[in-house]
Amino acid sequence: MQKVTILVDVQNIYYTTRQAFGCSFDYNEFWRRATHDRQVVKAIAYASDRGDAKQQQFQNILRAIGFEVKLKPYIQRVDGSSKCDWDVGITIDAMELGRESDVLVLASGDGDFDLLARKLVNDFNTEVEVYGVDGLTAASLINASSTYVPIAGDLLLAK
Repeated sequence: MQKVTILVDVQNIYYTTRQAFGCSFDYNEFWRRATHDRQVVKAIAYASDRGDAKQQQFQNILRAIGFEVKLKPYIQRVDGSSKCDWDVGITIDAMELGRESDVLVLASGDGDFDLLARKLVNDFNTEVEVYGVDGLTAASLINASSTYVPIAGDLLLAK
């Protein structure tokens, strides 16, 4: 049985599925696919913490599915922009957990992770499956992954 680590860039998945489809990602179906016939080493969802009741409810749903939820404060800047960037945290966890996993599943379309995917594949012999939205997932990340799974169809919640 393959050992799998699952890492989800919640903000990236939320905004790309909203932009492309106007609906939400189906985390239950994703979990079913990513864990099928596999032993879970660790599953982490990286999210922002706004102290919002609806977000806290969503985070509890993720925990009930099987994810550890890591939170970072949501920062609203004076210029109106905002930030909640988990790239470094995801990378550190992927490097540590990728060594003990046969497969690392990364749900994100962020091209910054292409170097990480290459490192895991080439140096640790870890397969990297990337789940992302077509047209909103960086080509460099798709090319660096072992497998690319487009988010569509039953990976989306009905509107």
